[in-house]
Amino acid sequence: MSQNLSLDFYVQISMSEDKLTAYLQFSNVPDTFHVTVDQLQECLRSNQVTHGIDMNQLGVIASDPKPFLYAKTIVARGSKSIDGRNGSIKLLHDLGNSNKKPQELEDGTVDYKELITISNVRSGQIIGQRYLPTEGTPGRSVTGEIIKSKAGKNVRFKLGKNVVLDNEEMTLYASISGMVTRSDRDRINVFPVYEVNGDVDYNVGNIDFIGTVVIRGNVLPGFKIKASGDIRITGSVEAAELDAEGSIDISGGVLGQSKARVKALGNVKSSFIQDAYIEAGGNITASQSIMHSTILAGNSVLCSGAKGLIVGGTIQAGEIVTCRTMGNMMSTTTVVEVGVLPEQRNELVRLKAQLKVAMDNLDKTNKALAMLDQMAMVGQLSADKMALRIKLSNTKKQVFTEQHEMKDRILELEKVLEDSENAKVHVIGNIYGGVKIVIGRYIKYLKDPIARVTFTLSDGDISLIPYV
Repeated sequence: MSQNLSLDFYVQISMSEDKLTAYLQFSNVPDTFHVTVDQLQECLRSNQVTHGIDMNQLGVIASDPKPFLYAKTIVARGSKSIDGRNGSIKLLHDLGNSNKKPQELEDGTVDYKELITISNVRSGQIIGQRYLPTEGTPGRSVTGEIIKSKAGKNVRFKLGKNVVLDNEEMTLYASISGMVTRSDRDRINVFPVYEVNGDVDYNVGNIDFIGTVVIRGNVLPGFKIKASGDIRITGSVEAAELDAEGSIDISGGVLGQSKARVKALGNVKSSFIQDAYIEAGGNITASQSIMHSTILAGNSVLCSGAKGLIVGGTIQAGEIVTCRTMGNMMSTTTVVEVGVLPEQRNELVRLKAQLKVAMDNLDKTNKALAMLDQMAMVGQLSADKMALRIKLSNTKKQVFTEQHEMKDRILELEKVLEDSENAKVHVIGNIYGGVKIVIGRYIKYLKDPIARVTFTLSDGDISLIPYV
């Protein structure tokens, strides 16, 4: 190295943007150039590089700088920060019923045996364990600065009914014997189970139970089952009513005779659905068919077994409808609507009908008031007519206010209908004429059969793309 020039004239020190790596690069180096490890180290220090210096690399460079003259060489490495691990909860029972998929056999039927397995616990038995988060490990840049790490997030048990925590709130126990279940907002409960080893008939009567109901038989016409947990039926449901705050699983099918009403805040699963009203806050799954029924699902409707037929009636889903065959060769009217929660779409229909009635009534009121006003101008308004005039004026104000409220709500719901980009209808096999597809506020009528198609919104209209 020249005696007249400092090492900074020949060496450039640079750092990565995150200050985790430092580089050395030579420039303007004469043939007689030489340098010591101490000089290189001092050069790094003068450029604020003080941590993670690779002394071995400096030694190699000092012994023979020539191989390093035309490239950046890493001479120091910092250490990254490691974020803490989030706290976690481990349950000793599998409560992910909404994620369980029944095994579909080659003939399209479904084995629902696993779905009627009950997570039984005894009083005092451990249900779950909570694990604390970790703080994380700080890092350090090549300049010696501390790089902070994020501590893990804490989690806590969401307590439902019939469960207790230990003093440290680390272990969850059952306070009664029964079935562990997860209800609304992921709360953990222990519900006693009401089990019927046979059909729901006149020997059993209607059931209204705070817990889960298991029927090891059929539900006959005219009977009602209401449960705060799940309803699980190993047989079939005829013209009966089921209402569950959890999910409903029916190993057989629903033969509704246009009288069956099945409603669940969670999911509904059945092998087939015919002539029934089915409503679910989550998903509705039928492995074989859905025929001539009214189906309302907050999330999706799935009918993709070997037969996988949807024909007749109305299918409404918040997001997705998937089936193997839709409609039939006789062009039976079949309506499939996706892209908005069914209750919102139905509310919009009701409001528009009510608005029309209100407008008709307002028109009649205005005509009657106009006639009374003319009578008043010529002094022919009797006392009873005067009272009628005051009553109609008040009615007009009330109807006018109601109209504005309905119009505002209609506009609000129509904006929701516009936001249907993720809504889709998948047909794995054939779709026939007579089917009406509605996505958000857009409608498409099918006249001719099509195979393997997905309906989706694109550029303000319903598009058809190949089903993948």
